[in-house]
Amino acid sequence: MDPYSEHKALKEQLRYVAMRSPFYQRLFEKNGIQLNEINTIADLQKIPFTEKEDLQNFTNDFICVPKRKLVDYVTTSGTTGKPVTLALTDGDLDRLALNEATSFKTAGITEDDIIQLMTTVDRRFMAGLAYFLGARKLGAGIVRVGNGIPELQWDTIQCIKPTVIICVPSFILKLVEFAEANNIDFKNSSVKKAICIGESIRNADFTLNTLGKKISENWDLQLFSTYASSEMATAFTECSAFKGGHLQPDLLVAELVDEAGNSVKAGEAGELVITTLGVEGMPLLRFKTGDICIAHTEPCSCGQESLRLSPVLGRKKQMIKYKGTSIYPNAIYTILENTSWIKNYQVEITTNESGTDDIRIYIGSEKRFHSRESDLLDSFRAKLRVVPHLNFQHPDEVSRRLQPGTSRKPLLFIDKRTT
Repeated sequence: MDPYSEHKALKEQLRYVAMRSPFYQRLFEKNGIQLNEINTIADLQKIPFTEKEDLQNFTNDFICVPKRKLVDYVTTSGTTGKPVTLALTDGDLDRLALNEATSFKTAGITEDDIIQLMTTVDRRFMAGLAYFLGARKLGAGIVRVGNGIPELQWDTIQCIKPTVIICVPSFILKLVEFAEANNIDFKNSSVKKAICIGESIRNADFTLNTLGKKISENWDLQLFSTYASSEMATAFTECSAFKGGHLQPDLLVAELVDEAGNSVKAGEAGELVITTLGVEGMPLLRFKTGDICIAHTEPCSCGQESLRLSPVLGRKKQMIKYKGTSIYPNAIYTILENTSWIKNYQVEITTNESGTDDIRIYIGSEKRFHSRESDLLDSFRAKLRVVPHLNFQHPDEVSRRLQPGTSRKPLLFIDKRTT
């Protein structure tokens, strides 16, 4: 869509928050914002950004409906700070279902498919609920197995014969490992596609990254990336061209901005900023996600002309300044995932006595070999130009660090910085 053409859905959402949102009423008054001056996506730049801290500190001021109209509550994962609780109306649940049904269609999933859901539906997790509602709206079958327990997953696959699985991609490797150990002919199973959440399977140029390659080398599945957040209540999902997640322009406005808050040029990396459309409970205007991406605007070979997002290159708040070098965690992950003897890992960032960032990596390995450690350190020197502190532990101990009792997904990155 032309950012300078009138956007009716955007104007409608702006009128809605101006009438109903205490937070945006204050923001508009403080900044002298006149709604009749905001008619296009380009005009949105007249509105200040909404930050994660605003949601954390003024949660109730974002609610636009009486409490009796709120029918579901979800909580963000809190990966980069204090979790935020978001409230949804019945209309918001309908929007969530539409979002996911459209996402499934983008990935070529139809009403003839059966989807096995390998993520939690409880723990106030929006995604699990969205997948269920979306499958129901699409008319596809869905089996709510939940996360973990490879034995139960395979028992379900063999019994119900799903064609699609939804899971964290690294869990697919655990499914393969279990199948091989128990003589399960997984390569000839009913499963043909995987919707991958929570972890990237592609590089910025859309080629498979280390994790994606490991999966493909072991199991010939179609792997579809999907990216979303509770705040946007909308997903960017890949089509069969595998060239980025498609924006749903009826549900979301997406901008990419630089450090100064200005729009980046085509093909440049920037922070994703979203404005929700059609949300009733807690709509957001120009919300800074903290995720660094690249937007692709050329038409896709699938026929859709909507903006497409690259994989997330990093999170703005997770950028590390280490010995004069700026590093995103993904660069560290790539090195570790290319090291075959590392079973699992966790990256921890702290503030040292000098007030600068310090990196410690907990590495899960059955044994510690000094020659292997030396090779790993050489890889860090060659690819990042700096060497972090390494702490070798048994993989079971690292697993406990990665998945504390209340966490919904593995905590690969722990930020303990004091500033």
